[in-house]
Amino acid sequence: MTVEIVILAMIAAFLGLRLYSVLGRRAEHEEEPIQGRFEGQPGAPGAARPHQPSQSAEAPNHPAGVRHREFPVTSPAVDRGMREIAAADRRFDAFGFLEGARTAYSMILEAFWRGDKEELRELCDDEVYSSFAAAIDAREAAGETLDNRLVRVEDAAIVDASYDAPMARVTMRFRSDIAAVTRDKDGNVIAGSLDDAIEAVDIWTFSRNVNSSDPDWLLDETDEG
Repeated sequence: MTVEIVILAMIAAFLGLRLYSVLGRRAEHEEEPIQGRFEGQPGAPGAARPHQPSQSAEAPNHPAGVRHREFPVTSPAVDRGMREIAAADRRFDAFGFLEGARTAYSMILEAFWRGDKEELRELCDDEVYSSFAAAIDAREAAGETLDNRLVRVEDAAIVDASYDAPMARVTMRFRSDIAAVTRDKDGNVIAGSLDDAIEAVDIWTFSRNVNSSDPDWLLDETDEG
């Protein structure tokens, strides 16, 4: 009897290890981040600038590049615009774009807060970059620094999308919590608090020439919600 129990225990252990290996690999696969044209890890050395989502498998009976599930949009007009972009750019993926836009939002905010013009130059078009650079210059001239923290992005939604050949434009509304502090040249806090986050609503528009070999989307307009 004892020998039979030991054998059964060994069989159970073997099956358990096989089950773990299958489920473990599946979980690792499912947790892989969506790769797209907004690739790159915020704050990592040499982080890539926003990239367009890679081409996904085309769903039957749906326009090119459209997945067989609802777009993350807010109105029929937005849905139509997203489908027009997907038809013009076979590599475009709305869900990858949405995830990437959240990353780009964080990257751009943090680059502006620390005064990183080089990274902003890669993420923004000329007009938006000029506005950010002028604000950084004014801040440095006053001897001030920002000690801001993006606590969380509460919501990110596509609120407008259009395709006017060859330009594709997608407008996002971000609702986030930000802890904001301004310090003087001596490091003293002159405004804000890291203990009390404030809610910010930003309306940002990203654009890309779909005929360009450059896959990057750039921030080309900013506004407050």
